[in-house]
Amino acid sequence: MKFKKTEYTTPAEILKFPEHHVSVSVYVDDTGITANTEGKKIVPAGTIVGGGFLNNRTVKATKANSASAEGVLRYDVDVTYGPSNGAAVIHGFVDLNRLPEAPDVTAITALKQITFLK
Repeated sequence: MKFKKTEYTTPAEILKFPEHHVSVSVYVDDTGITANTEGKKIVPAGTIVGGGFLNNRTVKATKANSASAEGVLRYDVDVTYGPSNGAAVIHGFVDLNRLPEAPDVTAITALKQITFLK
């Protein structure tokens, strides 16, 4: 029998102004995600995602720090046991200092309704 450890911590906030944003639910793909030292596969908050999920809700969100970007993950998503649900910001003000990697220029252009601030 497997048990899932529950952590009661406040998630990292990637938004500069949390009260002003729009997020959509996404199904985050686990393909290509490497396990950490604890054996967990975590897609970190602030990861830029795409894959066509805005046009087709059955498509899994994948890492897309490129012109195919559609949103930014709002919270960490644990995909250790396969694809999992998450939330992608599609409109708002994102704090650049809290992203796991800097957005590519083409991703910034593609994310027309997201403003990246320091």
